[in-house]
Amino acid sequence: MSEELGTNQRPLRVAIIGSGPSGFYAADALLSSQVPVRVDMFDRLPSPYGLVRYGVAPDHQKIKNVIKVYERIAEKKGFAFWGNVNVGRDISLGELKRFFDAVILAYGAETDKKLGIPGEDLPGSHTATEFVAWYNGHPDYKDRRFDLSGEVAVVIGQGNVAVDVCRILCKTADELKTTDIAGYALDLLAASRVKEVHMIGRRGPAQAAFTPVEIDEFGDLGDCDPVVDPRDMEINEASRQELSDPANVHAIKNFEILKKLSSSASKTKRKKFYCHFLRSPVEIVGQGKVQKVILEKNRLEGEAGRQKAKGTGDKEELASDILFRSVGYRGIPMRGLPFNEEKGIVPNSQGRVMEGNQVLAGFYATGWIKRGPSGVIGTNKADSQETVKHLLEDMPQLQPCESQDMDALARLLLEKKGRVISFADWKKIDAVEMERGKCLGKPREKFVSLQEIVAVL
Repeated sequence: MSEELGTNQRPLRVAIIGSGPSGFYAADALLSSQVPVRVDMFDRLPSPYGLVRYGVAPDHQKIKNVIKVYERIAEKKGFAFWGNVNVGRDISLGELKRFFDAVILAYGAETDKKLGIPGEDLPGSHTATEFVAWYNGHPDYKDRRFDLSGEVAVVIGQGNVAVDVCRILCKTADELKTTDIAGYALDLLAASRVKEVHMIGRRGPAQAAFTPVEIDEFGDLGDCDPVVDPRDMEINEASRQELSDPANVHAIKNFEILKKLSSSASKTKRKKFYCHFLRSPVEIVGQGKVQKVILEKNRLEGEAGRQKAKGTGDKEELASDILFRSVGYRGIPMRGLPFNEEKGIVPNSQGRVMEGNQVLAGFYATGWIKRGPSGVIGTNKADSQETVKHLLEDMPQLQPCESQDMDALARLLLEKKGRVISFADWKKIDAVEMERGKCLGKPREKFVSLQEIVAVL
């Protein structure tokens, strides 16, 4: 019977859990194949696009243009979107599998890694994830509170997310008001008293994880001067070897930009952005709230390309009124599936989910839940294509689902959830958001709750 899968009489039925870039690229790979297929995409939020909508910084609108690609994928024959459905809570994996021959996990890495230091959970210490989601209008984070009444903010980490947090804190309200930042976030940032933003990295300027485009933006901020200590630009021999490798393009460009920022003489603007290297936080201190962070100075050890930061024992204090932790993401387990706690991913072999040494038949993974939080949006395309390639190779061995009755699935979800958002529903919401934004001179004004969305529909 399984040989019939992927025919005109019996199209392959695939569920994708998660509607971010990896989910859409997986859907595209399936729908572009020569195999007759039906793809149903599920997301716990009422809106699609995942981190493109809720993770990409509001002042980076060009990056969000990739949504147009995903819209075209969603309009292909054989695609359906089921928003406001939390797989694992509203419907179990077992129930879902009754309606699908295969399931692709594309739900990303939703939580932050911990620093693992004393004081990490003091009031005023936040994850970068919650701040980014808050200013992007994520329904789960709209009610979070951030105290920006102090003058000093510290951001731990030097990836692009950390840079985004710093830049948003450094920008003026005028620089942000024409973006799709949430209205409540714009109001708070306009009233912010933060004058200093310190970004802390454990390694040196030659190993910084941010991209050149991100760090270069700090040279053009309206009312903020970037500050890089020239002493931090004095690097060791192994770092010089790294920068002499033409393949190390990003690092070379980063170093050039940082060198330029370190030599910039004019520092007359109201705010300051300090980019610190070779520092690791060892303790966050305060009476009832964050007041300062204890940093240990590091040195780099190891050969070029494999250098690690080692503490020197030399410590310093840095005042901090609010602190953001941005040291990486990790996935969360889903009931009924294996999970690698150490790596924060679903264990897999090139996309095939593994339970011990055995392939878990019919289950696949793509994106950050497959490989961990690495790469940029485009990285997910090849990653998803690899997963789909193996899924299609496995098609003769897949166990056909029990039911092809989508009306039965819809009834089951309506019974459990009450409201499911289709892609046609989403297009109506999208149009109203853009219309609301037009009145404010913004690309869109997002709805930040399910209640608002239901009211529109």
